[in-house]
Amino acid sequence: MGNSIFKIGLGLAVALLLCLFSMPYGYYTLVRFIAMVVFGCMAFVFYNEEKIPLCVFAGSLALLFQPFIKIVLGRTMWNLVDVVVAIVLVILWYKKKGYN
Repeated sequence: MGNSIFKIGLGLAVALLLCLFSMPYGYYTLVRFIAMVVFGCMAFVFYNEEKIPLCVFAGSLALLFQPFIKIVLGRTMWNLVDVVVAIVLVILWYKKKGYN
């Protein structure tokens, strides 16, 4: 599961970048749910690899993106978060790819 979750993270990065455009509200909710699951899985992988700071980071992102209790940041701030997180996902995938 370790490496495949980072490949899925690439798809999530694309989905986050699509959030910069005007999309139906359901799309944003779906992306938040998927992000919560992906970051939760990444936190588990990082925990098993004993990379605790990355585990905490991924767990924090899972909490930020969870769709059940909305965290209101405003459209501009969410766009910034989406771009930064997409970049981080690409970097994580690239670093993980190097270990294969």
